[in-house]
Amino acid sequence: MDVESDTPLSLQGITKQYESLTAVNSIDLEVEAGEFVVIVGPSGCGKSTTLRMIAGLEDITDGDLYFGDERVNDVAPKDRNVAMVFQNYALYPHMSARRNMIFGINAGTDSYSDEEIDNAVQDAAETLGITDLLDRMPNQLSGGERQRVALGRALIRDPDVLLLDEPLANLDAKLRTEMRTELDRIHQQFGATTIYVTHNQTEAMTLGDRVVVLNNGEIQQVDSPQTLYDFPKNRFVAEFIGSPTINLLPISLTHADGHVYAERHGTEDDFRIDLGQSEDFPSTDRSEAILGIRPEDLSLEHNTTYNHPTPLFLTVETTEPLGNSMVVYGTIADQEVKVKVDAHASVSVGNTLSLVCDPDRIHLFDTETGDVFHHSANTNPT
Repeated sequence: MDVESDTPLSLQGITKQYESLTAVNSIDLEVEAGEFVVIVGPSGCGKSTTLRMIAGLEDITDGDLYFGDERVNDVAPKDRNVAMVFQNYALYPHMSARRNMIFGINAGTDSYSDEEIDNAVQDAAETLGITDLLDRMPNQLSGGERQRVALGRALIRDPDVLLLDEPLANLDAKLRTEMRTELDRIHQQFGATTIYVTHNQTEAMTLGDRVVVLNNGEIQQVDSPQTLYDFPKNRFVAEFIGSPTINLLPISLTHADGHVYAERHGTEDDFRIDLGQSEDFPSTDRSEAILGIRPEDLSLEHNTTYNHPTPLFLTVETTEPLGNSMVVYGTIADQEVKVKVDAHASVSVGNTLSLVCDPDRIHLFDTETGDVFHHSANTNPT
């Protein structure tokens, strides 16, 4: 079994229309041969529809889909050399694990001998740790074991493209973690061009070479997991990626003494944050913006060397101990704010905390479009 792929994918203006509903709206995506790309987004954003168009299970309304140099819009699914793993495993209940893995293997353009099939099954079973399960029926297998059988069925076909549609959604938390590790190991070993669809950002961040963030049928951003987290291109990406979610505070932008400041006035929690020198700030005539700061990038004032002209004051409303850290919830300037602090910090409900922002971790978003126009980090790749 050798699944090493030399097949890149190219989605060019791909659109899927259901009568008046546009499920996928003219998306462009280039996937390198052997790359592991994760498509992530909320329910109904078009990610599974995109996967099904790649597989040939949905017709493409408009645009072009290429496997390498071949346009495959009109190529039948069985002739695309694509393997797909579904959320519900799609195993035949009356067949053993072995028979499920080999069922229909000769239905496509390739033909395998019995010896080749037996060798492929044995190879996949050893890789996936299911050798002793091959003669069991699906109802005799756990969820994780059934998922491994479904994955083995895909791998023994030596696919050019491996498609995974929320394959871990039906597993418990412990099994999901184990299978994430397993999927990463398998991809490192076999290197098939892989498209993985999920609504779970943890899966997206831990598995993908690159992550595609999709919303309302449109691509919001395509980047490495860390770049998505550090340099979101808009509010949607900033809010969707990260847990606890990013804090967003409406602010005014002012200029004084050669510096730019983020300010909030008119509430009991007024604050003023120095955003740096005006010459280092993007030229803009905006007077209002949305300030984004992640919970771990807010610190207790007495625990850091950061400082602001005036700190942010948060009255603790509730705390959430996580073992290795604690999330503190409160309100600043009429907005809910989350702060991630040390698990052993002396923080209680009713306390007022004096907070400062990491000056290299501030994001500013346009109030109308939601697009980012400033990251304070010096390593901003844009």
